[in-house]
This record gives sequence, structure tokens and C-alpha cells, in this order.
Amino acid sequence: MFTTVMNWIFYSAGIFVLIYMIGILAFYFFMFITSAIELRRLYGLDEDDYYEELLYSFDTKPVSILVPAYNEEVGISHSVRSLLSLNYPEYEIIVVNDGSKDGTLEKMIKDFSMKKIPLVVRKKLETNEIKDIYQSTIHPNVYLVDKVNGGKSDALNAGINISKYPYFCTLDGDSILERDSFLKVMRPIIDSNGKVIAVGGSVRIANGCKIERGEVVQVGLPKKPIVIMQVIEYLRAFLMGRVGLSKYNILLIVSGAFGVFQKDWVIKAGGYRRDTVGEDMELVVRLHRVIKDEDSDHEIRYIPDPVCWTEAPDSLRVLQRQRSRWHQGLFETLWTHRKMIFNPKYKSVGLVSLPYFLFIELLGALVEFFGYLIVVFGILFSLVSWQMATLLFVVSLLYGSFLSMCGVLLEEWSLRKYPKLMDIVKLFLLALSETFWYRPMTTFFRIRGFFQMRKHKWGDMERKGVSS
Repeated sequence: MFTTVMNWIFYSAGIFVLIYMIGILAFYFFMFITSAIELRRLYGLDEDDYYEELLYSFDTKPVSILVPAYNEEVGISHSVRSLLSLNYPEYEIIVVNDGSKDGTLEKMIKDFSMKKIPLVVRKKLETNEIKDIYQSTIHPNVYLVDKVNGGKSDALNAGINISKYPYFCTLDGDSILERDSFLKVMRPIIDSNGKVIAVGGSVRIANGCKIERGEVVQVGLPKKPIVIMQVIEYLRAFLMGRVGLSKYNILLIVSGAFGVFQKDWVIKAGGYRRDTVGEDMELVVRLHRVIKDEDSDHEIRYIPDPVCWTEAPDSLRVLQRQRSRWHQGLFETLWTHRKMIFNPKYKSVGLVSLPYFLFIELLGALVEFFGYLIVVFGILFSLVSWQMATLLFVVSLLYGSFLSMCGVLLEEWSLRKYPKLMDIVKLFLLALSETFWYRPMTTFFRIRGFFQMRKHKWGDMERKGVSS
């Protein structure tokens, strides 16, 4: 009797997991087709002349670049030098040192010959105390804010208070932008005459690239498989996920590593929340909420071409902390805005995008985990048939490896940042292996995010320097 009950439970659970994963596959296949069509449209045009016009156009808005920094001594100077070489007519760089315990402050002061300046701060957003403000004597558009530690959100709010331009960009302290990135990421804002209030660009892994004087001079793959898998993840998330969501104005994430916002709208929404670890997603959801509450037609967009290069974790310990933290941030955002889910007032954001993040991105980790348990324990104790186990394995292979290979295909079809044929071959082969090791591992990391309620502070990331 007991065996019969257990067989029925495992069979029913297996059917549920199969139906769930097939539904997700269908959704992602639709996203893949949508993204492929959109990418083909975007890259079927020669736009070099257009960006040259933007460089000298009066319509090109000045931008404040906010670089929150906590213990970024290794990479902060490379990032600022990269920003100084941007092709953009008018911008300022504001590095916000959020009480770093290493030599971030001293390195910035030394490398850019910075001097203290008096500056009245209009406190539109609440932040921890600002101790000093510095300005570079060799690059007058570079500023350094030294403040009491309050977390990344607090640092960004401080940067917003100090910034003088109508648009601001958020950029991680270890990141490097390609020279034309700002012209490209600002294009939707300029073309829409302000209707687009936020734009996200692509983030790529800098590990393995050759970087000189704050600029990526040669794109390459890292040596460690765990880092290459993150390259594949980023391709899938940005090229297949965000391109499709952006097309229908239901994008909920503008990466904190690289995004541009209209300052007045962010202040109207209340700035970055300081009580969450997912401040970037939470702000975008709140902006959607304000837009819909005001019955406005403003939009939030993602464009794939402007690329920001950033350092990725190369150890399991740091990767685990990062993924657990991301999942916690997702949970906190969905819980905070739970009244928007399935609420027709918020249209496609409430009826499509938020349910997608709830049932696929958040709860998907639990369903995947139970799927692995069903296969392992079902086979060990003969609780599932080999047909059921085979079906679950095939669907898992499609769900993980095949979708990742689609992301690689979109990269080869559009941006082609990896020029070597062997790099593409490596990406395809490792994408094929994802189901066997990387996917189960990161699923476990994500589940830990449900149960590890961390303090809302900076996530620990051991920087080795993207130029090394």
C-alpha cells in the first residue's frame, strides 16, 4: 500500500514538473523568435552616420554617470579612465565611495589629483551623511563623494542628489563601457523625445578579455568553465530575455551595472529603496507602477548594442553568494509589489511580466529542484518508470542546455563580440553541458536565497581586476 501511494505521488509530481517545464519552454521559444526578429531588424541597418550626428546634436542630453564604490580599489581607476574616453558630448562622472574599508578613496584621490570642494547638496532623497566631496584637477568632470556607509542604494541616492544633469547612468565600480555605449543607450530617449524614461544596455563578462587603459582591446573567453557558463547565462538573459520583454514594454530589470534613467521620474518614485538587496529591479517595477498610476504612456526599454564589460565571480563561494542574493532580491521585489500581480490596472506588467518573474524566475528554482529529486530518488527506489525519467531528462536538457545554445546563436547572429570560431565552439559545447552540472548547482544556490535573509548591504565580491 505504501509503495503504491509513493508511486502515485512521484508519478503525479513528475507529470506536474513535465507540464510546467514544457509550458516554460513554449514561452521561451516565443521569446527566442521575438528576440531573433527584433535583433535582425536592429542590425539590418547601418547606423554609423546616425550616431555621428548624435555626437554633435543639440538634442543629445547631458548625463551624470554614477559609480557607487565599496572596496573597489582594484578596478575603480580602470573604470573611470574608460569613462573618460567615451564618445559623448557632455557628461560628468560621480564616484560615490560608500565607506570603503580598502584604499578606494585614496586611490581615486591620487590617480586623478582630486581636491576637496565646497558643494551645497539639495537632499531630494534621504541618504547617510556625506563627509566630503572632491573634484579632479586634471579632469574637471570627475567628482568623488566620500560618505558614511549605507549600502549601494544609499550611495546611488547620494549620487542623484549631487548630480546636475537631467539623466543619470548607474555603473558598477568594476565595469568598463565601450566608447560609443552612451550614444547608443541614449538613442531611444532622444528619438522618443523623452517618452522613454529608462534604458538598459547589455552587460558582458570581462574575464578573459584584454584591457588596456580602461578599454577592451581584445574580446576573449575566460579559461574557467564556471566563468564561461556565466558568459552563456548573460547572453541568454540579455539577448533572449530582455529584448523580448522590452519589445512589449514589460521589462522589469534595468541592470544596476549599466542603465540610464530620467532623474525627475526616479525622484518622483522615491529613489532607490534602501531596505532591499534587489534595488535595481525594485526601482524599475516601481517606475512601471507610477507610470500606470498616472495613466502615462512613458516606456522603459532595453537595447542590446551598447555593451558594458564587468568582472564575474570565478569561485563557487562568491558565485553562490551572488546568486542567492539575486534570488532574495527578486523575492523581496515581488513581495513588495504583490498587489500589482494579476492586477488589470497595471496591464501587461501586472498580467504578464510580474507573473512571469513569479512563476518562472522565482518559483522555477523550486520546481527544478523537485524535478531533480524525482529523477534521482525515483530511479534509486523504483518509484518512477524509465519512460518518465527519460522524459524529465529530455525536457531538462531542452530547458537548460538548448535555451542557452539559443542565446549563443543570437549572439553570433547579432553582436558577434567573440570573433574567434573556437570561442563560439566552446560556448556551444559548454551550453550543451549546462543541464549536467551548472544548472543543478545554480538552482541550489537560488533556493538558498529563499532562506537566507541577508542584511541590505553591499554584496561581497572579491575583485581581481578585469585587466589582469
